[in-house]
Amino acid sequence: MAEESKQVQQLLNQAQLYQQQIQSILAQKETLNIQLIEIGKALEELEKTKEGEVYKIAGPILIKSKKADAKKDLKEKEDVIRTRLKTMESGEKRIREKIEDLREKLSGPKKKQAIAE
Repeated sequence: MAEESKQVQQLLNQAQLYQQQIQSILAQKETLNIQLIEIGKALEELEKTKEGEVYKIAGPILIKSKKADAKKDLKEKEDVIRTRLKTMESGEKRIREKIEDLREKLSGPKKKQAIAE
């Protein structure tokens, strides 16, 4: 019985670790989504301006840049962020599947069989 309790505790610890990973991924996704919103707003403003040159932030300074170059840079950043989001979403899905698997192992008639594995 003590061995079964120990294995159940290990499964619970693993589930908790997965939950922490999910929380981390969700926080990172939120940050990336905010960045996407900011890029979208910047692209809208670029479309509105009639100027051929704009200023962009590079660290603590502003640099004069061609409107087309600034737009290209923003589009590239947007693509990178979207790719990172897709990667995170697939990782989140895998972890959620693992959590569900642990739930099944910890409940129902399969519990004793899962613990034996």
